[in-house]
Amino acid sequence: MSSVSPDYYNPSTEDYPDGAPCNLDPHPAEVITQTYMHSLICAFGLVGNILVVVTYIFYKRTKTMTDVYLANVAVVDLIFVLALPFIIYNERHSWPMGNAVCKVLRSSYSLNLYSGMLLLACISGDRYVAIVQARRSFGARSGSLIYSRIICSAVWLFAAALTLPTLIYSERFEEFSPGAEAAQVTCQLSFSNDETAKLVKMLVPCLQMAVGFLLPLVVMALCYSSITCTLVRAQSSQRHKAIRVVLAVVVFFIVCHLPYNVALLNHTLDLFEERSCQGEMLNLRVLAVSQSVAYLHCCLNPILYAFIGSKFRSHFRQIILDLWCFGKKYIYSSRSSRGTSDVCFKSSEGSNNFSSFSA
Repeated sequence: MSSVSPDYYNPSTEDYPDGAPCNLDPHPAEVITQTYMHSLICAFGLVGNILVVVTYIFYKRTKTMTDVYLANVAVVDLIFVLALPFIIYNERHSWPMGNAVCKVLRSSYSLNLYSGMLLLACISGDRYVAIVQARRSFGARSGSLIYSRIICSAVWLFAAALTLPTLIYSERFEEFSPGAEAAQVTCQLSFSNDETAKLVKMLVPCLQMAVGFLLPLVVMALCYSSITCTLVRAQSSQRHKAIRVVLAVVVFFIVCHLPYNVALLNHTLDLFEERSCQGEMLNLRVLAVSQSVAYLHCCLNPILYAFIGSKFRSHFRQIILDLWCFGKKYIYSSRSSRGTSDVCFKSSEGSNNFSSFSA
């Protein structure tokens, strides 16, 4: 099965001018490659985002607006990478987990897209206020945690509202092809009438491109361009490193999401036009590959927005040290010394708060 976006529908043979059966299943080599790629994305995304969440829970507290946004980005990415193995399994085995699981898993991508991208836009806005408007915002930011939590709640609610069409109209669908031994089972958008189909098939991709890509891109471009200008004028030994971080954030965002959104836009424009079977197969292949590239962003978020910060890296090293200490304590309990426990205890006490430009 092709793992194209849940906000995209699989065309039937009636969409083609000749009405002939068209096998849109990907080549087995493509399926294997895509499975391995998604598995790596899941593994790295799981490790990175768990480390971020663990750090915020046990090693530091969310003390700034950026901390709150980073913690929420890690949670939303973690939700998606936890759902990704089940998506892969169901796509390869004709969705045996049923219709409810089909709806939930397909909705997880939309929730990740909208909430994750909007939270990244919030991070860029917060960094703009903290750096460009530093003097004006110095006093106001001291009590801003409550506002950041309200903003995050609004982002989650807005993302859930935008995900509703995917949740409502996603169905486990069985399609019988002429001459096939068994039905082809997919999880896709399904509609009871043509008017609803036309509306949702156009509305969902447009919302995905506008709210899930263009809006965050515009906000990030405006905020980070102002931040870069401010850092260039600043007399600081760290400014060049900070500028590189800014450029990395914007470049990776564009590289990960621009190809998929261009492919989705092209396909959306072709939805209600006659197209050949070969052309549709090419569109599906491009969508699948570019979507896998877009998935990479959930692995890069912990690196770009957390691990780049020197103090956050110290917390990460503290996690490794504590795991080593406690592992040594329980595995070699008969040999463990009081000195080892003291080292773990003291080093945990000495952990610092994370506050850097990393977002």
